[in-house]
Order: sequence, then C-alpha cells, then structure tokens
Amino acid sequence: MGKALTIAAGDSVATLLDDAEAGERIAGVTLATAIPRGHKVALHPLAAGQPVLKFGFPIGRARRGIAPGDHVHSDNLATGLSGTERYRYDPRPAPEPAAATGATFEGYVRADGRVGTRNEIWILPTVGCVARTAERIAKRAGAALPPHVDGVHAFTHPHGCSQLGQDLAGVRAILASLACHPNAGGVLLVGLGCEENQVKDLLAAIPPERHGAIRYLTAQFSADEVEEGCALVAELAAHAAMPRQTVGLDKLVLGVKCGGSDGLSGLTANPLVGRISDRVGEAGGRVVFTEVPEMFGAEQMLMDRAADARVFDAMVGVITGFRQYFIDHGEPISENPSPGNVAGGITTLEEKSLGAVQKAGRGRIADVIGYGERIRGDGLTLLEAPGNDAVSSTALAAAGATAILFTTGRGTPLGFPVPTVKIASNADLAARKPGWIDFDAGAVLDQGFEAAEALLLARICAIASGAPTAAETNDEREIAIWKRGVTL
Repeated sequence: MGKALTIAAGDSVATLLDDAEAGERIAGVTLATAIPRGHKVALHPLAAGQPVLKFGFPIGRARRGIAPGDHVHSDNLATGLSGTERYRYDPRPAPEPAAATGATFEGYVRADGRVGTRNEIWILPTVGCVARTAERIAKRAGAALPPHVDGVHAFTHPHGCSQLGQDLAGVRAILASLACHPNAGGVLLVGLGCEENQVKDLLAAIPPERHGAIRYLTAQFSADEVEEGCALVAELAAHAAMPRQTVGLDKLVLGVKCGGSDGLSGLTANPLVGRISDRVGEAGGRVVFTEVPEMFGAEQMLMDRAADARVFDAMVGVITGFRQYFIDHGEPISENPSPGNVAGGITTLEEKSLGAVQKAGRGRIADVIGYGERIRGDGLTLLEAPGNDAVSSTALAAAGATAILFTTGRGTPLGFPVPTVKIASNADLAARKPGWIDFDAGAVLDQGFEAAEALLLARICAIASGAPTAAETNDEREIAIWKRGVTL
C-alpha cells in the first residue's frame, strides 16, 4: 500500500510519497485514478471555487467540483494570485531557540574577521569581450599554485557594455560585491578598455580596504594580456597563501536556494534546510534567502517575522516591486511553476511558494538588501533577486554567502562561485544522479528530521572545511547577472 503525507490539520489534500494506482486506499480515501509520487489527492469534497488547503494555507481554488480520492492538479486547481496586495504589519513572537550546537568548521580567517570556506583567486572580466581572455588566464595560472590556495577561477558573463542606468549599475554592483568575497584570497579584474563598465569605475565601487587583494589589467593596453594576467595571479597567490583555522557556526554565511522543485521539496528538503538556517542563525551566523517571485502567496507569513516596522516596510517594498515588475511587462504574476515543477506535482505558485519559504526557517528576518548589495548583519537577511537559479545563486554569492544550500527535486548540475551543496528532495533522485547530489533529504521520511539534520549539518561543516561538492568535482562554477534594461 502506498503512503501519503498530510502536512497540517484541515488540509484539503495529502501528498503521495510513492506512485499509486487507481483503487488503492491511501490517507483514508480510495484513489479515483493513478497518481504519481509528489502529487496530491483530495481528502474530502471540494466545491467549484472553494479554496484548496495545503501547509494549512490556500494553494488556489477548485476549478470545478472535486471528489475525495481525485488527483488534484492543473486540470482542477487554479491559482488565486493576481495583481498587487495590501499587507499588514502583524509581528509574531519569536520562536524559542533550539539547543545550541558545538559544530565547527575549518575556515580561512580574513583580516576583517570574516571567514572563507575556500581560498581561491577569482578573475572577474568587466565585460563579455574579455571573457575568454579571463578563462585562458585562469587555466594557465591555475597550473602552478602555492599550498593553501584552492584554485584559480574565471567567472565570465556577456555584460558590461551597451547598457545604461540601472542595468549597467547592477552588473557593476554584482562584480564589486564578488570582488569583496571572503572566499577570494585575491581578485584579478580584466578589462578590455573601451567598455561602459570601466575598470576604474568598478574599482571605485569596491571599498578601499579591499584594494590590497585586487590587481587589474586592461587588455587593449597590454602587450600580452595573458602573460600579464598570469603574473598578476601569481602575485596574488603568493600573498593569499594561508592555513585553515577552526571556527564556529557563527562564522558561517549560508545562502539558501531551491531549483527544479517537486511535490516533496516542501515536505523534506526545504524544511530540513530551514532547520539548518535556524541552527546557524541561533549560533550567531548569517543566512540569506531570495527568489522573491517564489514568495508570492506566502509573503504575509514571512512579513509576520519582520524584526521591526522598518524591516516590514522594506519587505513590502521588495515584494510589491516584484509584483509590479511582472505587471509592467504585461505578464501574470502567477506564471510559475515551471514544466518540471508541474511534472513533479506542484500545481500553483502559491503551493510552490509555501514550500520554498521553508528554507528560511522560523527566525526573525533582521534585514532586507537590494540586488548586488552585501549582507550587513547577523541573522536572517532577505535579498532582492528573481527566482532564476543562476541569477539568484550569483546574487547570494555576491551578498557574501560562503556556501549555498540548493534543494532540488528534479536535479541540476549547476554550480556557482561558492560551494553549492545539492540536496535532493527524494531518494530516487539521489540514487539516479550521485554525480550531482551531495545529500539525500528523502532520508527525512524514514529517519525523521532530527537525524537528517545532524547528518546534513555534519556534511555542511565538512564541505565548509574543504571537502568538494559534486559541482566543484565537476568543475561547475559560473555566474549569471540579472539583465533588466535596453541593449544599445
């Protein structure tokens, strides 16, 4: 007999944990049709237009009458989202803190007190025209490194010219923030010479105290830009060599992200990551979360966790701004989930959002920062960025995340500038794609959250101490920048 999980008392649906056939008796109802794993079955009659509840909240409305045992999905469930909303400031009491953990990791302690999980040399092109130049420098320079320098990596992109205003400013902000990252023991900026994003302007966006770990070249003014670049990388590497030191979780900065979610993501991987977020926050560390369009339908429950009225107002500004962004482009705000999400059992954006926001745990939201900005304080920070995997993960790294916990129900090989820990929502994905996945959160269903949390925390500490992620082993490292303006 198959199994199903009902998340909250009063929910209209249960989520199947295994594929089931028509006629099976599951969760107190007889299935009217075959239902795949991760999909929903109706638990009681629903009239047309009636709200359908999951996680204790509406995930949409019934398109027509739904009987107990029916498969609840795209043909009979519709989103209830449209336009903008009015939000209320209704702060809730902070949750009781969990028991402290003595977990530690071996990190690189920088002069300013921040701690890196890697000690690398990063090469950042100012413009796409020198992207391949940056890659050639990285390949040649990376062949000979001193001990304790973990690698040389070029993070290329197609931007930096033929851009104006906010669009160009966003590119410069992301690159400047990456240049400040504690995982980079040194940074080489590679410019072309005639681009809009001039090296001098990028340097001006980087705090002066960071300039000692930065070198730059302009290819049009260099006799041999690759030779010059390799010499500058060698200079940076010589100054960057340092040992790891034992530090506590208070020195960890986690970014949390989900991509290719399925119907189990909100039941296993995302709430498990939420527990880790709480652990790190309670230890005095930092957690940053984003994917603002994947908060629609769940934003009020996040706003109820705002630390104060200032944070609440900032959250309203970011979320309302994103809703208006969709409207201004003539697009429905509910045009999500993706085809892969739908195949995995997610039907509406509300359902996806209610599962996705669980990665942020239960703690107070202490701050809100804009796209390209860096985190300013301890605790939980909301970052303005879209849901796109590459764009949002790049923004998390630029904000200062020294590792990213990336949950997935469908799987993806993508990796980013910082260690990207892939956490599968189900055991089948973990077994099928061991070259992509670092941790199987499907274990929650058999072992429970406490046991799975202990295992995941140990894995995170090992990775923060230098153990490679699957993406690093596969040399999957890239950035993507949010393109928002005209192209000249």
